[in-house]
Amino acid sequence: MMSSTALMTTDLPLPNRRQGKVRDLYDIELPDGSPGVLIVATDRISAFDVVMSNGVPGKGVLLTQISCFWFEHFAHRVTHHLVSTDPALIPGLSPAHQSMLTGRSMLCRKLDVVPIECVARGYLAGSGWKDYQSTGSVCGVALPPGLRNGDELPEPIFTPATKAVTGHDENIPFAEAAARVGEGLMTRLRDLTLQLYGLARTFAAERGILLADTKFEFGLAPGADKPVLVDEIFTPDSSRFWPADSWRPGAEQPSFDKQYVRNYLEQLVAAGKWDKTAPGPALPDEVIKSTLARYQEAHDRLTGVPI
Repeated sequence: MMSSTALMTTDLPLPNRRQGKVRDLYDIELPDGSPGVLIVATDRISAFDVVMSNGVPGKGVLLTQISCFWFEHFAHRVTHHLVSTDPALIPGLSPAHQSMLTGRSMLCRKLDVVPIECVARGYLAGSGWKDYQSTGSVCGVALPPGLRNGDELPEPIFTPATKAVTGHDENIPFAEAAARVGEGLMTRLRDLTLQLYGLARTFAAERGILLADTKFEFGLAPGADKPVLVDEIFTPDSSRFWPADSWRPGAEQPSFDKQYVRNYLEQLVAAGKWDKTAPGPALPDEVIKSTLARYQEAHDRLTGVPI
């Protein structure tokens, strides 16, 4: 049973705490003595790169469980950073800390993260739709004329982006990404991204979900050149999940992700009640409950194991 109270932040007796929009990270020592990182998915929710002032209770648990499902599902195809989900393996944590972390934390290998977001798109949406409207292409990939918001692309495309610590990630052409991290590595990341997207898209479609797009992060072990999946994978925070039975190109699609929150916030912006800068507004109960229900349904359909 998930808590009815949102976990907005953590304060563990562990070194080097870092805080992202959703996750808190700490340095740890893994059971084999190697350096690791503890990743805690809180219940914070962000939109337009701003964290809202209240969270979605249980969201972090759902995100973690979905990622763990996919890491295991693709373990035979790609190496990932997940070592364990058992907080009892971390020395120095109280039973209360361990209870708080259960279901929402991952003990992971510490790697050098490649500073490129690897994005696969099978449908036109979000920033890709905006790029297409202004240029007829996405990240330098030319697309046929006359496409609508929500249209399926002729074939999935790879659209890398800079990985921003704060603010917006920026879509960049493949050549620029290759210039930043090396063409050989970028080619491997592109091929792996499109392969995983294609497999997950088929898997999700069999469960009534259109996987419109997704993004990955990869890391490298010191001295190694084999990409390792890090962070999260195929979650409602990193992907667009659309119900297949209500897909209607030409408009914003119903979704199992946080698009519902974005749509609510756009109404605030249009009414002059928010300007997309921090601090983020408090979300009303109805938006929180509806958002959680969408994350829950995505989890249940994909994993087949209701929480």
